[in-house]
Amino acid sequence: MPAEIKGLNEECGLFGIWGASDAAQLTYDGLHSLQHRGQEGAGIVSNDQGQFYRHRGLGLLSEVFRDSETIHQLYGSSAIGHVRYATAGNHGVENIQPMLFTHDEVGEFALAHNGNLTNADTIRGILRDAGVSFQATSDSELLGELVATSHETGFINQLKASLNQIHGGFAYLLMTPHMMVAALDPNGFRPLVVGEMPDGATVICSETCALDQVGASFVRDVEPGELIIVTDDGMTIDHFTTDTHLALCSMEYIYFARPDSIIRGISVHEARKRMGALVARENPVKADIVLGVPNSSLSAAIGYAQESGIPYDMGMIKNQYVARTFIEPTQAKRDRGVSMKLSVVKSVVAGKDIVLVDDSIVRGTTSKYIVRLLKKAGAKSVHVRIASPALKFPCYYGIDIQTTKELIAANNTIPEICTQIEADSLAFLSVPGLIKAIGDLNDAENHGLCTAYFDGNYPTPLYDYQAGFDAEVARLGLYEGANIGD
Repeated sequence: MPAEIKGLNEECGLFGIWGASDAAQLTYDGLHSLQHRGQEGAGIVSNDQGQFYRHRGLGLLSEVFRDSETIHQLYGSSAIGHVRYATAGNHGVENIQPMLFTHDEVGEFALAHNGNLTNADTIRGILRDAGVSFQATSDSELLGELVATSHETGFINQLKASLNQIHGGFAYLLMTPHMMVAALDPNGFRPLVVGEMPDGATVICSETCALDQVGASFVRDVEPGELIIVTDDGMTIDHFTTDTHLALCSMEYIYFARPDSIIRGISVHEARKRMGALVARENPVKADIVLGVPNSSLSAAIGYAQESGIPYDMGMIKNQYVARTFIEPTQAKRDRGVSMKLSVVKSVVAGKDIVLVDDSIVRGTTSKYIVRLLKKAGAKSVHVRIASPALKFPCYYGIDIQTTKELIAANNTIPEICTQIEADSLAFLSVPGLIKAIGDLNDAENHGLCTAYFDGNYPTPLYDYQAGFDAEVARLGLYEGANIGD
């Protein structure tokens, strides 16, 4: 696990545009605003009247496209792009998207994916038995191979049939010589939005912050089970299934999305402020100042301060220019990676009772390090408040939490966690508080949100992950009352 300030890892970011003269440059710009969703690799495929051009590589977007001429050589008026963090498959360049496939009817098509398939092993076995030779090891390739080997007639029918074979969390962008297509899973786990450029070009991307980046206006969210088909004649809305049940990933609001994004009409920044306010209401404490862990916890810290009446201050600074850190073999090296990224403003914290607001605790090692850092700088006490519920359960829909072994809250009580991170007190936001902070996305029992990582209420069957889940049940005994969707 990367030695980052946070222990969670983002999913992936998608950006596509149809009908723009500078499509590759706009795709680069849009992906730049989605870099927070994946730092492992990046790629762009452009479409020049049916001729595809691709460039991809490992590293940040700016590293992959270090040579400015690279963008200029991605010709055409349409493009799709991807920034990746691996949730399945290894970390080689072969897994960097968009991926390219050959097709009997359309000739060639490109595909980019955000999410994680829960029946990937089963689908891979079916394709292998059909004689498919895989180009990569991630589950993102599987839809492309299903389409390419489908016995249905016509690309869209083949795509619909293939989408109904896969399960889990997925947002896809596909591009053929004559169309761009977006597809969202029946639960809408991942966000996907449609925008329009001033010149009429259509944009489809993971977050509204990318629309803002390229000057596009928001048109609509992609709904669960939908196909959005974009051609030179305009946009068509279709469906591959109408058996849908919205369960948007609540971690998008808590951590993953950029605070300036709007997801399904709800401001991420304002939702995080409400999370901070509600954890203050649920778990008050006397203190002198409120601090937020940079950067994703700052909105929640502001909300906590406003609700509690305790002043907010900037007591920690994040070094924005430190080199990326990867998997380290020892805790000492992981701590060093955090120390290079965070520093304390001693004049702010010295002699103060502090409320430290963070968005989540994963392993607890970073929390412990930050508490120690504050106390070393002279803090009298550090009261940790987490603006989300405790992470106890695996995620199988696209977040890198597929085992509970490193989730401190799955293996310890809250008092035990408090002792381990050396805080003076510790409290988490309740699940009802989280739902209230985000707001009802619909009137269904789950309010349109997936909160499975906190309460074990999975909205779908787990398919290939069921055996591993059962093993976790047996190991921890945590899951009494947990509910797996039908």
